[in-house]
Amino acid sequence: MRAGTLFIVVTVVLDAMGIGLIMPIMPDLIQEVQGGSLANAALWGGALSTVFALMQFVCGPVVGNLSDRYGRRLVLLISLFFMTLDYLVMAVAGSIWLLMVTRIVGGITAATHATASAYMADVSTPEEKAANFGLIGAGFGIGFVLGPLIGGLLGEYGTRAPFYAAAALSALNLLFGWLVLKETVTDAIRRPFQWSRANPLGAFRQIGAHPELRRLLWVFFLYNLALYVYPSVWSYFGQAQFGWTPQLIGLSLALYGIAAAAVQIWLIRWLIARTGERGTALWGIIAEGLSCVMLALVKSGPLALVLTPIASVGAVATPALQGMLSRRVAADAQGELQGVIASVNALAAILSPLVMTTAFAAFTADGAAVHFPGAPFVLAAILLGLATLVIRRTPRAS
Repeated sequence: MRAGTLFIVVTVVLDAMGIGLIMPIMPDLIQEVQGGSLANAALWGGALSTVFALMQFVCGPVVGNLSDRYGRRLVLLISLFFMTLDYLVMAVAGSIWLLMVTRIVGGITAATHATASAYMADVSTPEEKAANFGLIGAGFGIGFVLGPLIGGLLGEYGTRAPFYAAAALSALNLLFGWLVLKETVTDAIRRPFQWSRANPLGAFRQIGAHPELRRLLWVFFLYNLALYVYPSVWSYFGQAQFGWTPQLIGLSLALYGIAAAAVQIWLIRWLIARTGERGTALWGIIAEGLSCVMLALVKSGPLALVLTPIASVGAVATPALQGMLSRRVAADAQGELQGVIASVNALAAILSPLVMTTAFAAFTADGAAVHFPGAPFVLAAILLGLATLVIRRTPRAS
């Protein structure tokens, strides 16, 4: 693996570790600074996630267009610098409102994943795109193996310890990138920055001009709207349904990460060779929907741990969809495309936590007519069914 590609994968691994480190302790942290019940903490957790995603939605196309103009290296390094500062502020935050401010700043600068995808598109042939996007997904999965496990262990030393660890990882990654990352945006594909294309509406108009791109972006939106059920309610769902501790929540996320990494390194290449990108995306979405139904209905904690890695089979859908989209745009617009994808993902992340945590709270609050913590997963399965219908109407690429 080339040094630049290795850095991109490591960047995504550490990015995911930073997220995974703090997930197991978020319910306890919110209750610590705000008080109230677990259901109330879930609502505040949804609000924090939504604010973060709103900033990504607004700024994603801007960052993507900036990387098309000034290069991937500069954007990645600046993002990592501010990510380090953001974790340090979260480590000392004493109120829910300061946590809200950190999510605003973090959302503005969280360009690492989209810019990493643009870099990968720069160095890939059209045939390699989906499989190489799978390496990014695998890196994210590996990060989720290490992050939640370490986060659960560090949570024993207090709710702030994981934030200091996340800041340290981001700082080390910044140094690594400064030393090894080479620029991939050359004068041949460098494109002038235009505000008319950098704002979300302009970027959507530019990228979505082709009917096939619009349809694929709708599939990507519905898929991510459903999948944000996991970061939105998994920690709360694990406590309410199975009585899991932060350590068990971390273990479940680690099992998912191990399986997702294996799926996106090996299984996706096998599937694409036999069914193509469209078929791979379709089967991934269907597998994810079936997994949500099973998780919604299961009552046994050990059985849920068994189902968690099985659910990761659906992880092939994201890189397959990215490959389908990347094939359909020019080389000088890959950053713009990844910015739009980041905005679509962020829009899903804005809506999903609000919807999923509200559904969770409605079915778990004291006095709820029906106690059903799995309700958000049923809703996710319905959204994945809609995504399946849309992608089936998308023609195969010529």
